[in-house]
This record gives sequence, structure tokens and C-alpha cells, in this order.
Amino acid sequence: MRHRLYEADHEDFRKSVRAFLDEHVAPFHDDWERAGIVPRELWTAAGAQGLLGIGMEERFGGGGVRDFRWSCVLVEELARIGASGVGFGLHDDVVGPYLRDLATEEQKQRWLPGFCSGELITAIAMTEPAAGSDLQGIRTTARRDGDGWVLNGSKTFITNGINADLVIVVARTATDVPASRGLSLLVVERGMPGFSRGRNLDKVGLKAQDTAELFFDDVRVPDANLLGTRDQGFAHLMHNLPQERLHIAVSAVAAAETVLALTVGYVTERTAFGRPVGSFQHSRFVLAELQTEVAIARTFVDECVRQLDSGDLTATDAAMAKWWTTELQNKVADRCLQLHGGYGYMSEYRVSKAWRDARVQSIYGGTNEIMKEIIGRSMGL
Repeated sequence: MRHRLYEADHEDFRKSVRAFLDEHVAPFHDDWERAGIVPRELWTAAGAQGLLGIGMEERFGGGGVRDFRWSCVLVEELARIGASGVGFGLHDDVVGPYLRDLATEEQKQRWLPGFCSGELITAIAMTEPAAGSDLQGIRTTARRDGDGWVLNGSKTFITNGINADLVIVVARTATDVPASRGLSLLVVERGMPGFSRGRNLDKVGLKAQDTAELFFDDVRVPDANLLGTRDQGFAHLMHNLPQERLHIAVSAVAAAETVLALTVGYVTERTAFGRPVGSFQHSRFVLAELQTEVAIARTFVDECVRQLDSGDLTATDAAMAKWWTTELQNKVADRCLQLHGGYGYMSEYRVSKAWRDARVQSIYGGTNEIMKEIIGRSMGL
């Protein structure tokens, strides 16, 4: 089936992205996995290449286009080489919309040039040790004090947490009402007194991604760093979470396509009992099933991308895309590892890394159990 999501300009951009990644990322990613972090120099190189801030206004150094397909190209090309540690997607597709749509003119002048150049790396801090998918359970607080706020609490599992210069922190600014009416978004900047980082967390997969604990001990955040409307943080989050979940779905499909293609190549060359492994009926049937499911997932996700750009994507459809594609990614990685036999369990084979990296996809961005809750409620259940 031919997919018609992209136009000629997107494919030209893909060539540019692929050339950049082949030069600046692919040769070094294994080293970054061992180091547990991607160097900041990669971010500024990406900014100079025009890979960051694609949706931001040109006057700030951005691409000036509101078309999610450009981001999809970058996500797909990162998946093609297994560059799971590069946090461009979190920066552009998750944090970016908050800054683009909620920041004041003064805030944009301060933050967006660095955002687009890669000199200012961003993160968003929602998850806490005792509050993951349940935003109602957030305990981090921001107490009003003079012309600003005093922020206290901690966050965990924060992507780009070590490298981040600017962190959007979700905090309770009204503790006497439900979180849905008492959360605000406060922007904490590197170097603010009381803001500290814990360890770079040791994870099962995504080894090159700097995922950290963040701590806030009487951090004074000025009013000028309140993002959006006071006490309306929950509404801001609900507005932007569908794009975050679609971003995860796009990466899941791209990763599944990549590991499937690698496995087809492997079973064509690998022999057992004097025949290519792929020639056995079981192997053909497994791969035929996976190919079909991945093609169907791609078709649904492509339509979700179109609807996001047209303003029609619903939270329910985004939840469907997120849970289905991430479960499929895990299934594809697992079946493909099995088809590699013992070699699939060796770290030197990309399928083992794909298997490890896939597991978290059904957890972050809202667990898949929460996605099913969203879908079930939309059915009146």
C-alpha cells in the first residue's frame, strides 16, 4: 500500500535529516549509550541544520511551519538508525507547543531563539515519585510570595533532565481545590537557587537518554516565568497531551517498521537445516502477520497526523493510537528477537536494543491502561 502522508518537500527534508544523522549521530550513538547522555554539541549542530523549532516563528530562528509531518520525518529517521537517546522529539513536539502557544511575547524573546538554536535544551516535569499518569496526585507546590512563587517538591523520570536548561514544572498553586482547578506551569531555569538534579537514572533501555530526578527546594520563580494562565495548568496539559501521544505513536510505528525490515533481512541470510530461516512456514506466517499489523497501524497513525494538522484530532483517537502502536512495537520487537534465535539476545544485534527500548513506550505519555480508560469513557462506559 502506498502511503500518501508526505509531499516532495518533506521527502527532500528527509534526505537532509538522514545525511545529518548519518554524519553526527549514527557513528557515535553506541558511545553515548555507554556514557548515558548525548553531548550538548549535537543540539547546537541540529539547531544550525534547522532541525529544531520547526514550528516556531522564523523571527526566533524557527522554521515557521505548523505542519506536524516535518516532525514525523525527524522521528522516523531517528528510529531508522535506532537513535533512541536523542531527545529532539521531547524538545520540539512536547515542550514546543507550550512555549509556542502559551508564552508571552517577552517570554518568547527570552527563550525561543535558544530553543531553536539548540543552545537552550528543554524538558517538562510532570511525573513524581508518587504520581505518574494520575496528574491529580501531584504534590509539588508553588506558594505565592511577593512578586513570584516559592516552589517545593520533586519530579522523576524526566527526559532531558540532565541537559535541560529550561524545565516546565507542573505544580499545585491552589491546594484547597482539586488539581484540575489548581495546577500551574512554572518555568524553572538552570542555575536558579534551590533547583538541583539527582542521578542520571539507569534504565532498561534508552541508555543514551538522560533521564533524571529533579528537586526543588524553596526555588523562587518570578511571575515572569509563569507559563499560561494561573491555576489552568491542567487544561493546558489536556490540550497538549494528544500531540505528545501521537508523537509516541509515530515513533512506535517507525521503530516497528525498522526492526521488521532488519529481521526480514536476517532470516533471508541466516540458514538452519540447510535452508534460510525465512523460508520456513512459521517464519513466513509470523512476518506476514507483523507486516499486516504494522501496515494497518501506519495507516491509522498517518490519518491521525492529518487530523492533528487540521485541528480535528481528538484525545480519544490519540489514546487509541498511542496504546495500539506501542503494544504493537513491543510485539514486533519480541517476535523479531525470537526469529534471531540466540543472536537476538546479544547486545551487538540491533534487535536486542530495539526490544529493550520498546518496553517503556507503553508506560510514558500516560500508561496504556490510562489510554484504555480514556477510550472507555468516550464510549459512555
